[in-house]
Amino acid sequence: IDYVEFSVDDLTNAMEFYNKAFGWEFTTYGPGYAGIKKPGGAEGEEMGGLAVGSSGASAKRGGGPLVVLYSGDLKATLKEVRDAGGTIVKDPFAFPGGRRFEFQDPSGNTLAVW
Repeated sequence: IDYVEFSVDDLTNAMEFYNKAFGWEFTTYGPGYAGIKKPGGAEGEEMGGLAVGSSGASAKRGGGPLVVLYSGDLKATLKEVRDAGGTIVKDPFAFPGGRRFEFQDPSGNTLAVW
């Protein structure tokens, strides 16, 4: 996978959430889109984006792929996601690769962290 794009309700809120929870930085391309800068990447290199969807878009989400993020400290990331305003939908649990939890961002996207 080269690029993951999230549909969001409020671009500024989403950027603040992901910056606070994961330290992500962004390139803003206007009021409806921001690219997620690739950590350690070349200038302008991105790994994904945030796109403003239609009003009420989060209520229509579901059934898509589960994006799984990596953390070197699952307990600290769990706290950072909560502190940033994320909603934990599955507390940390064991799975064949180790442990992970699942959360919803402020726009209703469900992601996991392992």
